[in-house]
Amino acid sequence: MPQFTVRTAEQLPSLLQAFRKEAGFTQGEVALRLGVSQQTYSAMERNADKVGAARLLKLFNILGVELILGKPSPTSAPDSTHQRSPTDKPAW
Repeated sequence: MPQFTVRTAEQLPSLLQAFRKEAGFTQGEVALRLGVSQQTYSAMERNADKVGAARLLKLFNILGVELILGKPSPTSAPDSTHQRSPTDKPAW
């Protein structure tokens, strides 16, 4: 599974949308699994920086995404790390 480096909350909406589409879910299907309306989920996807950690982790689980935390290696500067575009198709 490809890994994505996320350094800002502004990166989350496009990643969530890409993961949802890769999983083959509509917003309504994800909303149903989360127990919220489609409109609420749409707002969550657009404003992911406002979503609480517990709900975000539940969403990752629904989308088949795991969260891995770690410190960057001292040899890689933030500007020099290779980052995939959130719209690149993941290989899973």
